[in-house]
Amino acid sequence: MTTAEEQNKLRDKILVGLELAYKRLIEFKKMKKSELIIMKDGKIVKIKPEDL
Repeated sequence: MTTAEEQNKLRDKILVGLELAYKRLIEFKKMKKSELIIMKDGKIVKIKPEDL
């Protein structure tokens, strides 16, 4: 394999891991009924679990 192919495989694995972490975070926030706090357009925004 070339370095570019190795980097693409690693990138794909990282993206799958990030997607899984995001799904688990949403499930956790819904289970605990706690707000998800994000930054949107430079402002801090709280999202209620029922809106997720």
